[in-house]
Amino acid sequence: PGLPAAPELAERFARAADAPPQPTGGDAAVRAAACGYWERRGLASEPDRVLLAPGPAPLLLALLAAVGGDLVVPSPAAAWYAAQARVLGRRVHPVATPAECGGVPDPVALLETLRRAREGGARPRLLVVSVADDPTGTVAPPELLHEVCEAAVAAGVLVACDETYRDTLHDPHAVLLSPAESFHGQVVVLTDLAGALLPPAWPAAVARFPAEEPAGGLLGPVRDLLDAQRAVPAAPVAHAAALALAEPAALRERTAAAVRLHAAVAAAAHRAVARLGALCLPPQAGHQLYPDFRPLLPALAEHGVTGPDALAERLPGAVPGPWFGDDPAALRVRITTSVLYGDTPAEREAALHAAEPLRVPRVAEALAALATAFRELTAV
Repeated sequence: PGLPAAPELAERFARAADAPPQPTGGDAAVRAAACGYWERRGLASEPDRVLLAPGPAPLLLALLAAVGGDLVVPSPAAAWYAAQARVLGRRVHPVATPAECGGVPDPVALLETLRRAREGGARPRLLVVSVADDPTGTVAPPELLHEVCEAAVAAGVLVACDETYRDTLHDPHAVLLSPAESFHGQVVVLTDLAGALLPPAWPAAVARFPAEEPAGGLLGPVRDLLDAQRAVPAAPVAHAAALALAEPAALRERTAAAVRLHAAVAAAAHRAVARLGALCLPPQAGHQLYPDFRPLLPALAEHGVTGPDALAERLPGAVPGPWFGDDPAALRVRITTSVLYGDTPAEREAALHAAEPLRVPRVAEALAALATAFRELTAV
């Protein structure tokens, strides 16, 4: 996101323009590449337990339809989670995230939410968690993620683990463990390749199903539901996805450079937010941060800003918190820092390859403009 497609991917995409259509779930080549991708991260996989779809939303829609019952999500969470439940007419049960991170619900609040939902006649059956969160850009500690999944499994709720941003950790020495390694048969892994491997304009996502029940038995129904949706990636996208998942050296180096750029710019934006006195967890992954401007409400009100929508309109790359299921009365917005890399492919490519991205003129100008917007909103 925010960067041009790698030349190797663009070439593979173009060469596959006349390739035969993909079968539902992806052909053997892309599914085998997905297995290699997961195995390099310590998660053994088999090609016949993998499905490819044109983005993560069709996968979650099919998974929720196959599971039956309602959806449980952290609050805030990526906007596309709850949208799939609404399409199916299912209830969504939001659970507040803990103070230290996003991506997972507070485990005590989760159990209380499940209890109340069932007492009210609801059927919560699927929990979505994220190992590296959108919108907050934080990473759940492994012990907390384990505790949350343990609570869900004990309550008879399956887990869909969104691992879209696992390859964008800002600390190269950080360790990220998938709950699928511990909770065999209870976790389906979803990965949107637009998180780190493909341009967002080429929609592709993969899902890994365990061999064990109960989650293992969902693969067939999910494939059938993808087929019913005609949710099949375009052939050029699938061929590019196979190359991206194989991770040749040139693409690994480009991904590493992208992560360095994401980390540097997100950290600089976080420093600008913190200087104002806003509350914001330090970003640890991806290219976004999620500041809370409530401490600055008196100053913001002087400028006519009393809600997240008005706040987002005044800041570059900002999206209001209610998009992510957050409280409309709160003053939280997601700031997408990848919009600060440049306006043209050449500018963005220059930022990608810079040894010191913050010294690139276009990036420095964009960060300065963001800081100015912050100051203008809070000046009294």
